[in-house]
Amino acid sequence: MTNISFDPMAAAVDWLDAYRAGDLETIMALHAEDAVVHCGCAGVQTITGREALRAYWIDRLKKYPAGMLDDLNPSDRGTVISYVTSNGIMSALLAFDAAGRIKLVDCSPLH
Repeated sequence: MTNISFDPMAAAVDWLDAYRAGDLETIMALHAEDAVVHCGCAGVQTITGREALRAYWIDRLKKYPAGMLDDLNPSDRGTVISYVTSNGIMSALLAFDAAGRIKLVDCSPLH
C-alpha cells in the first residue's frame, strides 16, 4: 500500500532535523529495515543491516555533525538534500519505500 499523504521533501527535512539534533533513534526510525547507505564522504563505503547502520550514524553524528540546509530538490528517485557539515557541503539522495521510510541514502561531498 502506498502512503498517499507522504511528502518526500518534508521527510528529507525531518531526516536533516534529526541529524542536526544528533537524534540517533529518530534517524534509525526514519530508515526502512533493509535500508542501504552508499557513502562517498570519507572514502566509498556501503552500509547494510541495522547494526551497521546504527554504527555508521553514531560515527557520523560524532565526527560530521550536520549544520544548516543548503538546498532541497525533488528527484525522480526521491529527494536530493544538501547540507553543511564540518567537512563542507554534502549532498544526499534519499529514496523512500511505499511506507515513506528511507530505503536508500546516497551521499557525497559537493564539489
